[in-house]
Amino acid sequence: MRLPSRLILAATSTIVYLSSTAALNITIKQDVPLAPAKLPAPYAAAQCDEIVEHFGRLGRTTVWNLVEKVHMEGDTFEPEGIVRIGDDRYFLSAGEYTSPTVKYGNGIIINGTDRTAGSGFAHMIVFDGKGKRIADATLTERDAIEYHNGGIDYDGEFIWATIAQYRPNATATLMRIDPRTLEPTVILHVADHKGGVVHDTRTDKFVMLNWGSRNATTWDSRRKPAPYPAFTTFPNNVRNPSYYVDYQDCKFLGHPKQFDHRSTMICSGVASLSPTVAIGGVALVDMETMIPVAEVPITMTSDLGAPVTQNPMEVAIVGGRLRFYFMPDQHNSTLYVYEAEPNSPFEYGA
Repeated sequence: MRLPSRLILAATSTIVYLSSTAALNITIKQDVPLAPAKLPAPYAAAQCDEIVEHFGRLGRTTVWNLVEKVHMEGDTFEPEGIVRIGDDRYFLSAGEYTSPTVKYGNGIIINGTDRTAGSGFAHMIVFDGKGKRIADATLTERDAIEYHNGGIDYDGEFIWATIAQYRPNATATLMRIDPRTLEPTVILHVADHKGGVVHDTRTDKFVMLNWGSRNATTWDSRRKPAPYPAFTTFPNNVRNPSYYVDYQDCKFLGHPKQFDHRSTMICSGVASLSPTVAIGGVALVDMETMIPVAEVPITMTSDLGAPVTQNPMEVAIVGGRLRFYFMPDQHNSTLYVYEAEPNSPFEYGA
């Protein structure tokens, strides 16, 4: 099945925009709708104040109960972000690498970066609630240099993604994806790696995080972007003051009462302290300042030994309990669904 697209990414240092001849390739595995006929609200934003209230009870002694493990069918490549649309659809962003990046070595920096571009495909894969593969869309052409489809956000109408070169200080493209068809629309081009994006639906601003989430760039959609493939410039670039973990996947949470109605996102991530030591965590983050207003360590690992916060994360309140969805492993992926135990000692001061 092929649907019209507006994007082609060439396997050179120049990214070429074509208006009519590019194609989105979709492999259909099940003859079922890709998304619900009536798109539901995103779980995080719809349950904002309740999530913040539950998050405030978390701590180091919180007991996390594994309530479900869902094996995802087929090769998931390197999963980067996940959104749950309704109770029976998972949309997974992933990067398939056809040639690896190679570090220049000896501290050499060329055009602001320390390694070659590599090449690959950017994927958006759809699964049902049991992990059965419904569809796999490749959003870029073979051997594109922008192929890292990072952390994603869903705003009730579109999935938002940044497809970037897999190296720091490079380039990325912000795009929106229709979950009903998986058709991508290019929005703007950025002269930096962007590994994730969050859409504040109240202000219609987009926060994009760079390599390691060290900087946040905000685009106000009232400002017209530069014509693709020219780079859009931004009036502000906010430094992330927290080095606890590097955020991998974030969701727009809303404007919670507890934080004076400030724009807030929920993020998960990891930090590698050494070749053998990595820590995981989840944080509520002020989208204007990048200051974490609450954060908690997450120590669980997958069956293959990866921190569960390694890459994709989704969140919801289910049955009155705070639930996280994690998918840390590459290629052979399992979705780990955890709930915070309400009787954990820290939560109730025992």
